[in-house]
Amino acid sequence: MIKTLPHEKLLRYVYNELPADQQQEVEQSLQHDPELAATCADMLLAQRLLNGVQRTPSQKTTDSILQYSRTFLKAG
Repeated sequence: MIKTLPHEKLLRYVYNELPADQQQEVEQSLQHDPELAATCADMLLAQRLLNGVQRTPSQKTTDSILQYSRTFLKAG
């Protein structure tokens, strides 16, 4: 009987956040469940793509935040 893994556990596996015993459990499940393995592969791909995206605020946004924070310095 194939044991179904919670989505949260698979996500923690992808991010390497599981204890060794649970990691082995997931890996065994991946070997016996092609659908789970495909889902895991999709999650790993999404993780790589998301890790490659770097977002930074615009200079206008940064300036606005800094200007706002200066109002607290003047008030003290």
